[in-house]
Amino acid sequence: MKSFRLDELEAERRANDGAYLQFIRERNMSVGLYALNAGSGDPQQPHRQDEVYVVMSGRASLTVGSETTQVARGSVVHVAAGTPHKFHHISEDLRVLVVFSPPEA
Repeated sequence: MKSFRLDELEAERRANDGAYLQFIRERNMSVGLYALNAGSGDPQQPHRQDEVYVVMSGRASLTVGSETTQVARGSVVHVAAGTPHKFHHISEDLRVLVVFSPPEA
C-alpha cells in the first residue's frame, strides 16, 4: 500500500520548485499533483495518455477541445489522449490530482 497526505505532497512540490509532482508511477498509470496559482497561465500541451483531473482546491475555467467548463473543488474531468486542453481564468490557486493512463512518459 502507498499512502500520501496532500499537505506533504504540496510541500514536496514547492520544495522542488515545480508546478507538477508525480508521486505514483505504476505499469498502467501515474498520479501527480498539479499546481497553478491564481492569475497564472497553463503551459501544458496535449498528452499521449488519457487523463483524469480531480480538483482538490481552487477555481478556474478548463477548456478541453472546443468545450469550456468551470472547475472548483470536487470537479472531476476526463481528457482523452491527444486532446488540446488548458486551465485558464484561474481565480483561486488551483491544486489538481492528475491520473494518467498509461503512465506519463
